[in-house]
Amino acid sequence: MTPGISVRLFGTFEVRRDGAVLTAADMGGCKPRHILEILLLNLGTPVSKTRLVEILWGPQASGGAVATLESYVSGIRRAIQPGNTKNGPLRTANSGYVLDPQLVELDLSAFRQRLLAARHAAPAEAHTLSMEALELAAEPLLGFELVADWAEEARARHAADKVAAQILAAETAAFLDKPELAISLAQTAVQSEPLNERAWTILVAGYEQAGLPVEGLAAYERCRRLFDRDLGCTPGPALQAAHLRLLRQRAEGNTELSEVLAALLYLGERLHGPKCTQHAEESRRLQENAGKVLDAFLQQALAAAV
Repeated sequence: MTPGISVRLFGTFEVRRDGAVLTAADMGGCKPRHILEILLLNLGTPVSKTRLVEILWGPQASGGAVATLESYVSGIRRAIQPGNTKNGPLRTANSGYVLDPQLVELDLSAFRQRLLAARHAAPAEAHTLSMEALELAAEPLLGFELVADWAEEARARHAADKVAAQILAAETAAFLDKPELAISLAQTAVQSEPLNERAWTILVAGYEQAGLPVEGLAAYERCRRLFDRDLGCTPGPALQAAHLRLLRQRAEGNTELSEVLAALLYLGERLHGPKCTQHAEESRRLQENAGKVLDAFLQQALAAAV
């Protein structure tokens, strides 16, 4: 069988071949390393010479860019598949080059495969797979390529996948009754994508599951303000429902808070719900009572603030 290679793109660039470890310097310079990395990002899909020249040199590429590219590729082949330039992992295809996925073990591909499998697995297995994916991606993708636009684009695409893995891991952690882990994962997802409502929902629900209503209410308020400022909208039904449950959880065991919450809910329904003409006297009495409860609570709050 043709010997393959194992490549790491998370953290430090590294190629393993026949027990030997090849670093970035072994590729023959920056451009050869970039060529290999671009092909790795497109593992199994041919990339034309024209496209590689465009990515590496831009529109100002010289007439000899293709010949230079071919020379670099020859050097890469000597490094990763010595003595096997025709049948090794790096092949010529469709006026370009392709890396054979059957001969390349890539950490980025392993991350993607685990995430895909997790999306179709039962909760316990999905949690294990998504956590394994996150462990693989613990270090930055192409963190050593800080100035290349193509590397930044790859990091942006990967960042979205990583948030998806964090959210899936958080949701399955909650399902498995691990609210602390769910909260931690959701917090990380929110930091990466502050407007991701799914991440906020699992965060607030995680606090609810952990019996931390104050923290959950604070998280909901941060989300509400952020959505109002940046999106001009309020959180969706799932988040609002979690918020209401937290309010009720917070009011449990506190008669005064429970009465205030009941009054607010009643008045809210009166303001936004359908009007009822039956039992007008009872309705008026309930509305007055709700007003008195809120007024008394506000008076106490103002007195405490003085």
